[in-house]
Amino acid sequence: MAIVKMQKLSICANKRHRKEILETMQTMGIMEMTLTDLLDNEDLQMMDTQTARSKYEKRAASFDQAIKLLKTYAPEKGGGAGLFSEKREVDRKRMADAEANRHHFNVEAADIQQAEKKINECMGIILKDENMKQSLAPWLSLDIPMSTTETKKTAVLIGTMPAAVNSQAELYAIASRGIPESAAVTADVISTGSEQTCVSVICLKRDLEKVEENLRSAGFARPSQPVVGIPADEIRKLDDDIRAQKEAVKEAEKRIAGYASDLENFEIMSDYYRIRADKYAMLGKLPQSRNVFFMEGWVPEAQADRVATLLSTKFGAFVEREEKRQDEMEPTILKNNGFADAAEGVLASYGLPQHGRFDPTFIMSIFYVIFFGMMLSDAGYGIIMALVTGIIMIKHKNLEDGMKRFMKLFFFCGISTAFWGFMYGGFFGDVIDVVAHTWFNVPSDQVVLQPLWFAPLNDPMRLLIWCLLFGVIHLFVGLGIKGYEALKNKDFVAFISDIVSWYLFLAGLIFMLLPSDLFRGISGMDFQFPDWVGAAAKGCTIAGAVIILLMSGRSNKNFIIRIALGAYDIYGVTSWLSDVLSYSRLLALGLATGVIASVINMMGSMFGSGPLKVIIFAVIFVLGHTLNIAINALGAYVHTNRLQYVEFFGKFYDAGGKPFVPFRSTTKYIHVKEEK
Repeated sequence: MAIVKMQKLSICANKRHRKEILETMQTMGIMEMTLTDLLDNEDLQMMDTQTARSKYEKRAASFDQAIKLLKTYAPEKGGGAGLFSEKREVDRKRMADAEANRHHFNVEAADIQQAEKKINECMGIILKDENMKQSLAPWLSLDIPMSTTETKKTAVLIGTMPAAVNSQAELYAIASRGIPESAAVTADVISTGSEQTCVSVICLKRDLEKVEENLRSAGFARPSQPVVGIPADEIRKLDDDIRAQKEAVKEAEKRIAGYASDLENFEIMSDYYRIRADKYAMLGKLPQSRNVFFMEGWVPEAQADRVATLLSTKFGAFVEREEKRQDEMEPTILKNNGFADAAEGVLASYGLPQHGRFDPTFIMSIFYVIFFGMMLSDAGYGIIMALVTGIIMIKHKNLEDGMKRFMKLFFFCGISTAFWGFMYGGFFGDVIDVVAHTWFNVPSDQVVLQPLWFAPLNDPMRLLIWCLLFGVIHLFVGLGIKGYEALKNKDFVAFISDIVSWYLFLAGLIFMLLPSDLFRGISGMDFQFPDWVGAAAKGCTIAGAVIILLMSGRSNKNFIIRIALGAYDIYGVTSWLSDVLSYSRLLALGLATGVIASVINMMGSMFGSGPLKVIIFAVIFVLGHTLNIAINALGAYVHTNRLQYVEFFGKFYDAGGKPFVPFRSTTKYIHVKEEK
């Protein structure tokens, strides 16, 4: 409805007050700081705050990690889903109490991180032990230490062979090749697997070189495990160590969970350090001399006196109102009523209006809600949307502004959907009729839920005409806004040439089309106007065309080029036709929702009999309609946005505004409740 007027303020104050002034402005959160021209002054310099800023950012990150661990090992009861989680509301006194004990909480956060470090170390050891157990499993039947290499008279070879060597006889044949005394070699297969065979070979020391040569030629390799004992004993030791590490993990987790009562304090401290980091980041951007510092920025005009009075009386600051430079753009704040502000996010996604331009939020929000409802157009779906979003807004009062607007927008869209659903006679498709016909013996040709207006499935052409009519109104309103801006700027030539001419031309064409045989054949509607209406329509069309022909290229002094540009602009009526036809999507999506819903109901009523039929119907009904509302609500959202961005905004809206980004306390977990 309106764009808030902005005022630029320049502030000069004693250097010793710079932190308090910044904290005050950060708490108020109504001033967007800008880089001052004084930065080029050689007598001024900026303070290096990187060290302090990094310190506070690290502490905030430390508390973030502690909070994450607490929520993992000691989750809050009834914490809620992350999608609709809201910030914890605390007052200034509560925040001050936590701040006073910040050193204590710093120690606790560090202890939690040490406990996490201990958990990670233990889990690493457990993983290492498990891997070692897995590698020792094939050696479980070996009854001598794996590090054994010899006895008094014999040599011991423990290792692996290729999987192809999987029998004791084959192993013995390989090991004893070339050994004269067959009894001088003992070969045992410990285990076999798909990749290797674990073996042990014992021979006389004098034959070691030959036996090892035989084995290695067949692929023998020493074990890679750094194990010295008997495998079964080593596995028992590993099991004992795993149990000990798991106990240590439990103790560390218990240690973390012991701080659960301080979760709120940790959240406060995280945001406390985050706020301080932001303050020092801004402090490093302020030019200052030996005794004073300077800052400037934009505030809402209505708040300018409040800021000036506060800073001058409390800190003795000098505050001056400044005019913006020609190359400077003031930030944009939109001010709308409770209905229209729900659609501010839709407008901001396209681009904010510049100062001095028209804010289309209110008008756009009306069409947005109407078109969304026409596309989804099912009373049951609309009631569900309105109830769900309404409950979320009631239950979660501290939602982020963007999420709150989104919920409010879909609440209104839900009401619109329910309205159009009753107008079209759609309530979860035709579920009332299906239930009545299937279980209550109502005649199949009797419609139980009558539409308040008409049923689109029975008369789609009628709905198409109405959709195109809504499109014409929507586009004409957009053209009217462009005309309003021309009048506001006292550009009467543009108003006549670019606005009135098109109204005359298009309105004349419409009134010439309505009584024609072409329109009658397509729509089945018969419009009969008096002769003077037809004559007036022709006159308007000709007058509008002449104005467009002569004035569209008025910036060009060459008459021939000017006429050519005008003729090309008249050809632009085809783009109007294309834009109007785009509104047929109101029909297409509305019919799609109803048809799919009816098919779901029909499918549900086709199977089973008796109680089983009811159960099958309920399952298909819930699953089918859940999917249908999700898909078609998304489609309605996308296509409603398109009608605003492409067709509506294309007639008048340039955007180009800069969003207002005030210097304020940016928090992650808490919402500070200001005392009244």
